[in-house]
Amino acid sequence: MLTWPGPAGWWVAAAAQLLSAQVLLRSPPSAWPCQEFVLSLVAGSPLTPTGCDSGFGQATARRLDALGFRVFASVLDLQGAGAQELQKSCSQRLTLLQMDLTKPEDIQRVLQHIQAHTNSTGLWGLVNNAGFNDTIADAELSPLGKFRTCMEVNFFGSLELTKGLLPLLRAAGGRIVTVSSPAGDLPFPCLAAYGASKAALSLLMDTFRSELQPWGVKVSLILPGYYRTGKFCFTERRVGQKQQLVASLPQELLQAYGEDYVEEINRQFIQFMKVAVEDLSAVVDSITDGLLAANPAVRYYPGQGLGLMYFIHRYLPYFVRDLFLKGFFINPKLPRALRQEHHKNMKKA
Repeated sequence: MLTWPGPAGWWVAAAAQLLSAQVLLRSPPSAWPCQEFVLSLVAGSPLTPTGCDSGFGQATARRLDALGFRVFASVLDLQGAGAQELQKSCSQRLTLLQMDLTKPEDIQRVLQHIQAHTNSTGLWGLVNNAGFNDTIADAELSPLGKFRTCMEVNFFGSLELTKGLLPLLRAAGGRIVTVSSPAGDLPFPCLAAYGASKAALSLLMDTFRSELQPWGVKVSLILPGYYRTGKFCFTERRVGQKQQLVASLPQELLQAYGEDYVEEINRQFIQFMKVAVEDLSAVVDSITDGLLAANPAVRYYPGQGLGLMYFIHRYLPYFVRDLFLKGFFINPKLPRALRQEHHKNMKKA
């Protein structure tokens, strides 16, 4: 759980209480035209195990299966620990489908399977839970390929899957629930590639929400707070990713920023994630509500501190927001070149 000292912490708690009403399950309709759901449970790149052994998708699949729905859950690896765990803990109503959202052939195969099994009933809900990011660095330091990978997984993959399932969703007057991120709304330091892809995803889903209203399809966005969704050795993995980033940087750029600059960014990020919330129930409640409530919210904000964060973003000057995000998330040190210039100026003075 993330806390802030003094009065700021009180305001965060108050904001969380105000937002909590949005994540409670509302009374669902007495019956649904159909009871099939597709969850993009793990739709990461082969480069990352994101969500493979835990996470929002897995927890949501379990919840919907327990409620008696038929669930098609996509996973990156059918033999992975997360997939095997789901298979053992859920009923035979759950179907696991292997899919990598960066591979159009995988998406088409999954679409064909779902269409073949839901043509007579339609499809009530789609949960887009794709998420990929393995670079924590300034935009200038982030390789262009990382921006493309984030867009492929977080945006284009979800777009292709959603478009492919829209005929079934329109036939049922169903639901689309997409897990995005506050990083798509606010300029979090060192999350440019991830944030840009999530910003595109959020705008896309908001456009779908408007355009699909005449069809009776309701679209909701989930913007979670700071949750720990993986069981892998986070610290060791981040060290490896940091080393890869440093090795890929042009010498001139590395000289300008300094390796210690990248090291400090990653140290702060690891410290930040150590206090991330492990209880995913608020997010699962929000996803379930988006699927089943008679009048689901357009946006859900599960997690503490988001009320204060969005208040600062919308109503206070930009420099206040920037200072808040640096104090809350990552506050990079001065790049090496600027530190040397500052040192020279101090000597002259």
